[in-house]
Amino acid sequence: MAHWLRYRHDGISGFGQLQGDQIAVHSGDLFQNPRARGEYLKLKEVIIDIPCVPNKFLALVDNFHALVKKLEHAIPDEPLYFLKSNNSYLAAGQTIRVPKSYSGKVIYEGELGIVIGGRCHGVSEADAAKHIFGYTCVNDVTAVEILNRNPGYAQWTRSKNFDTFGVFGPVISTDIDPMSLSIKTILNDQERQNYPLSDIVFSPAKLVSLISQDMTLEAGDIIACGTSVGVGSMKPGSNVSIVIDGVGRLDNRFE
Repeated sequence: MAHWLRYRHDGISGFGQLQGDQIAVHSGDLFQNPRARGEYLKLKEVIIDIPCVPNKFLALVDNFHALVKKLEHAIPDEPLYFLKSNNSYLAAGQTIRVPKSYSGKVIYEGELGIVIGGRCHGVSEADAAKHIFGYTCVNDVTAVEILNRNPGYAQWTRSKNFDTFGVFGPVISTDIDPMSLSIKTILNDQERQNYPLSDIVFSPAKLVSLISQDMTLEAGDIIACGTSVGVGSMKPGSNVSIVIDGVGRLDNRFE
């Protein structure tokens, strides 16, 4: 297992493996044989960045049985997903901001994110795992009162894509069995979500396979697996954490 991250140090961007309280600096391409440089940085000396720069950030809807049941929706027969745009990307430790154009509820959604390791299209479920580089923590922040405000059109794009609403990181963890994971959301030291990935409708491998039938996936692309029960609103001044043991802990403040 390895935990990869990107950082900024003295104004310079870099990446490496997190090893305790330090980073083993690497060079080259994260997804194509990165090389250790034999150099180390203290974690406290750097600013954590998003762990990769996705060309596409896809996020699932109705992908956990418990939430589908609670909402009284039908279990989908194919993945239901939308895109989060790059203006929304936010790293661990940075501040999620209330949009100036919106005064309604803003909610957290703790999720597991799949990070694609290489270009793929039309892959089978059996081969999909070969194209998964690793996993990361995701907070799919949503201006929920916009979503269904207009009865003629569900506004997934607008409600999900304000600046700072696509939070992920701080690391990409590799060589993990995702089906053994549990996703927790902690709001102001209170656990609000705690659900097993085993309750998922479409597994990570199935998602990569099916979505790759629709579009070519590239190295660094993210597929957020969707959330389950326990979603709720955040008040300005809150601290929110997405915790996935074995993957990482994504901490942010909401203002």
